[in-house]
Amino acid sequence: MNEDGATSVPRGGKEITFSLADLPDVREFAAALARRGGMTEERVGDFLVALNEVTTNAVTHGATKARLRVWYDTGDLVVDVHDEGRHWILDGVPGHKPPGEHATSGMGLWVARLLSRSLNVRTGDSGTTVIMRFTL
Repeated sequence: MNEDGATSVPRGGKEITFSLADLPDVREFAAALARRGGMTEERVGDFLVALNEVTTNAVTHGATKARLRVWYDTGDLVVDVHDEGRHWILDGVPGHKPPGEHATSGMGLWVARLLSRSLNVRTGDSGTTVIMRFTL
């Protein structure tokens, strides 16, 4: 395990560290890996919307730098986004409750959960990690 409590990138996986200014490069990096794994263009679009929501949250609410890991696992593309934000108090399961009718924020994890096969959030002393799975 690493200092953030996560295991290293599985064999064949890729990792990138990013800040807010790097988000276009992060999307390009992840899209290339999704396509390489066989994801259709239609699904790549949904994947990138979900990924953008989570990576943007990581560098705007969590910390100025974050890390993305991407790997393939039994027909899925798995992404792990980690930031060092430790001050998040979870109210229920993140992303399960839609935002209010007139909400102008708070939609990111909800949207990401709708577009991914699964979404898991862990937060603690080592930061916050969001793991999403997408069918290839």
